Amino acid sequence: MELMKGLETGMEKLLVPLAIKLNSQIHIASIRDAFILIFPIIMASSLIVLINFAILSPDGFIAKMFFLNVLFPHLDEAQQVFSPVLNGSVNIMALLIAFLVARNLAIGYKQDDLLCGLTSLGAFFVIYTPYVIIDKQAYLTTKYLGPQGLFVAIIVALISSEIFCRLARNPRVILSMPASVPPAVARSFKVLLPIFCVMILFSTIDYLLTKVSPGGLNELIYTLIQAPLKDMGTNIFTVAVLGVITNFLWSIGIHGPNTLATIRETIFTEANMENLSWAASHGTTWGAPYPVTWVSINDAFANCGGSGMTLGLLLAIFIASRRKEYRDMAKMALVPGLFNINEPVLFGLPVVLNPLLAIPLILVPLVNTLIGYFFISMQIIPPVAYAVPWTTPGPLIAFFGTGGNWLALLVGFLCLIVATLIYLPFVIASNKVNTGSVATGE
Repeated sequence: MELMKGLETGMEKLLVPLAIKLNSQIHIASIRDAFILIFPIIMASSLIVLINFAILSPDGFIAKMFFLNVLFPHLDEAQQVFSPVLNGSVNIMALLIAFLVARNLAIGYKQDDLLCGLTSLGAFFVIYTPYVIIDKQAYLTTKYLGPQGLFVAIIVALISSEIFCRLARNPRVILSMPASVPPAVARSFKVLLPIFCVMILFSTIDYLLTKVSPGGLNELIYTLIQAPLKDMGTNIFTVAVLGVITNFLWSIGIHGPNTLATIRETIFTEANMENLSWAASHGTTWGAPYPVTWVSINDAFANCGGSGMTLGLLLAIFIASRRKEYRDMAKMALVPGLFNINEPVLFGLPVVLNPLLAIPLILVPLVNTLIGYFFISMQIIPPVAYAVPWTTPGPLIAFFGTGGNWLALLVGFLCLIVATLIYLPFVIASNKVNTGSVATGE
């Protein structure tokens, strides 16, 4: 026990300050918060796509269940109303990120966030893939406006906003207008030179890059960096390792999902969005190009009750715990836990900095990650492609994420049962800790 307490103290001194610094680092926080801000837009479009194929399609699981195609013979025509929804969300994700990352960084630097974001957006198009002339008409590819352009959008936003904000702080490059000038005009002229410098820089970079890569920076970055990152993120090893790290951080009191959010979004977002686009165009998640991502494996099968799959812990407590404080806490934490809010149990039980419960906290999600991977890789259930709100009760995530596959729902409940069985011996052991037999060596 002394050794474990020493290990806890050492990890707390070393890793907690490091995680706090990472979470508060202005560039990392700007990227993380940008993805958080666009999440409701992506989620809303995903739900609309799900409605489009689950309810409005004659082959949808809800339409079949309630015979909607019989009641409404022309139901499928309503799908055309919602078909363009991805054009206003997933397909312009890079634009949203280019603006928001720069805006967030400017807020951190206490500079003009709106003009900084707009400057970043302009710089993104300055360096964007060149127009193609077809029949004397100029066409701009939309390929890199969505998930495939995310990496460049982040780079452009960070560089342009750094230059903008540093120059905007320098009084020698700020243009001050007379008091008679309208405020909106004065605001624009104030940062005219920083905007000018950003545009000149990115125009020069674009010219030099086209000598090396005619497709521009987007094509170069995608080929050299983003595609390998996507390949790395679409295998079970990456999902499993990130899951272990996430829950290990929780075990020592660090918010694992927030700490790794920037890394996770960079690696998995493109694959997740391509899966969603597949489901939107084919009306099914079968055949989705990337069956293994963080959303399709970890979120769907290894996150029931929240990080560490702690709903299984609550059930194990109800089954086997003789500790009154455990059972009282489990009663209070059950309702939030059903909706994947598990801070009450993590900090109230506590699970954080609890050597006994830290083991299943890390082990349970890993086991269920492998279970979910088995059923998807063997094509027993379709991939999870629809984005589902994170507060959806655990087993239902796989059900709705696959467009209503009932076997996926059963696999979700199987994972919850496995989680409960793994937590049980540790809960039973905690009964002995309570009586003092383990602590005293009796």
